[in-house]
Amino acid sequence: MSDLRNQKRIAASVLKCGVNRVKLDSERSDDISNAISREDIRGLIDEGAISAKPVKGVSRGRARALTAKRSYGHRKGHGRRKGAQGARTPSKREWIKKIRAIRRELRVMRDEGQIDAHLYRIMYRKASGGQFRNVAHMKAQLEHISGRME
Repeated sequence: MSDLRNQKRIAASVLKCGVNRVKLDSERSDDISNAISREDIRGLIDEGAISAKPVKGVSRGRARALTAKRSYGHRKGHGRRKGAQGARTPSKREWIKKIRAIRRELRVMRDEGQIDAHLYRIMYRKASGGQFRNVAHMKAQLEHISGRME
């Protein structure tokens, strides 16, 4: 078989890929060796005698399997953790998550008429002050307050 390094180099330039990705048809090696110009190479590419191999990629299969396991709590033990609890989920993020849930619930209760605007405002300010651990705690406090009012 003749030396086709030059043709391979030109083909790589035309195909805009690396030399190692250029695939030459071994049955058409005579035609390829006669191709000396870029135009000849383009013609052979159109005919299919020269082509580019697909780009090799890194499979995400294993990563997806690990992510799926982590979603239901596996591979999250003490030995896997690097960083304090406050680094893994910052206290500010936890606060944002909690206060948004409480405020959302307060809005729903006000709009549905479970609480009036005055009580909504009082509870909103208490929530901002950090008086409630979570939505359930806030609802328990509301029941306690409404029990006293009656």
